[in-house]
Amino acid sequence: MDLFDQNAPAQPLAARVRPAGVDEVIGQAHLLGSASPLRALLSDPDASTSVILWGPPGTGKTTLARLAAEVSGRRFVALAAVSAGVKDVRAAIEQAREIGRTRSERTILFIDEVHRFSKTQQDVLLPAVEHGWITLIAATTENPSMSLVSPLLSRSMLLVLSALTDDEVRAVISRALTHPEGLPGVTIDDEATELIVRFAGGDARRALTALEAAAGPGPQITGEVVRAIIPQVANRYDRDGDMHYDITSALIKSVRGSDVDAALHYLARLVDGGEDPRFIARRLVILASEDIGLADPSALPLAIAGLQAVQLIGWPEARITLGHVVVHLSLSPKSNAAYVAINEALEDVRSGRVSPVPAMLRDASLKSSRATGAGRGYRYPHDEGGFVPVRYVEPPIVQRTYYRPTQNGAEARAAAAVERLREAVRDADG
Repeated sequence: MDLFDQNAPAQPLAARVRPAGVDEVIGQAHLLGSASPLRALLSDPDASTSVILWGPPGTGKTTLARLAAEVSGRRFVALAAVSAGVKDVRAAIEQAREIGRTRSERTILFIDEVHRFSKTQQDVLLPAVEHGWITLIAATTENPSMSLVSPLLSRSMLLVLSALTDDEVRAVISRALTHPEGLPGVTIDDEATELIVRFAGGDARRALTALEAAAGPGPQITGEVVRAIIPQVANRYDRDGDMHYDITSALIKSVRGSDVDAALHYLARLVDGGEDPRFIARRLVILASEDIGLADPSALPLAIAGLQAVQLIGWPEARITLGHVVVHLSLSPKSNAAYVAINEALEDVRSGRVSPVPAMLRDASLKSSRATGAGRGYRYPHDEGGFVPVRYVEPPIVQRTYYRPTQNGAEARAAAAVERLREAVRDADG
C-alpha cells in the first residue's frame, strides 16, 4: 500500500504541500544537522542505518520517511501497521531481497504506527534489518521502550521528534498559502492564524486540516470563519493572555488545596487549549517543592519524572503523564516549610545578617590557609557515630530558626529529630 500516491484523487492539503526537499522541512532542526544520522540517511545512498522516528502526531515522521527515499534514490515501500499483517511484511521483505539481488537496488521499508505491530510482527523485521535486506524507517507516537521489542530497538537508531513550536506552525500555514499546490489566492487574518495555531497544538497536519476546512467557504479566512468551522477553538484560552495565567493559577491552587477533581478540570482546560506540556510540567515541579516538600519526599522525583516524560512524548500522550502527576500531588500531604525556610534565610543574607565562617569550616586544602587556622578543630561526624554537637554558625545566626517542620505526612516523623539536633548544636560551645 503506497501511503504517498501522488496520483490519488482529492489529496488533502497536508499531502499536497509536503516538503520537496530536506531544506523545506519545518521543525526538527535538532535532527537535521549536517552530522546527524538522519541527514546521512537523507543524503547518502549507501547509508544503511535503520531508524525509529518517535514523536507526536503531525511532526514530520511520514514526511521524513518519504524524503529519505526520494533524496537517496532508493526504492520505497510503505506499510501501515493498522492494516498490514505478517504476510504483508514478509512479502515486502522478500521482494526487497529479490530486487536487491537482481538489480542491486536498495529498499526503504516505511512502517507507520509501528507500535501497533504485535511482538511476532516486529520479530519478522529482525533478520531483514540485521542483514541489511531493507533499511527500516518506523514511525511511532508511543514510547518505543514500552511498545517495541528490544532486539528491534538495538538494531535501529532512535530519533525523537518534537512538537512544532507556534512559530513553526505559523510557517507551515504561510507556506500552504503560497505553495502552488496549496491555497494560492486565499488570505488569512492574524486572529484566524492564531486560532488555528492554538487548535493545532504543535501538530502541522492538524493545522493544515483546519486551514483547508476554513478555506472552503471563501478566499478570506477570518477569526469568525475559523470559529464557525472549528467551534471548539472558541472555547480555548489565549496562551499569551489573562486566561492563560488564570487557569494555570487555578490549577496550582487546586492542587495546593488538595482538590483533585478541580485540579484535573483545570489541567484538562490547559490540555484542550494546546498549552505547552513542558510549561505545565515545570509548574508542577515547582509546586512539588513549594507546597509539598518533605511532607511527601516522593513528590519532587515524581514531578521531575513527569517533566522528563512530557519532553519525550509531547501531545497527546503527555496528558496521561500530567494527569498522573496532578493526582499524586493533589493527594499528597502538604508542607511549605522548606519554601519558607529558604526565603527567610535569603532575607537575612540580603539584609546583611550573616555569620562569619568558623575557622574549623574554612577550606584547608592550601598550606597558606591552614597557617591561618583554617580547618583547625573540625570534627568529622562519621568518625564519631555520624553526629557531633558542634556549632556551624556564629551570632547573629546561631539562634535563627528557618526550617519549621509541619505535622503533615513524612515531615511529622522528622520534626522530633529536627528539634533534637537543633538543640544539640545550639547548646554546643562556640
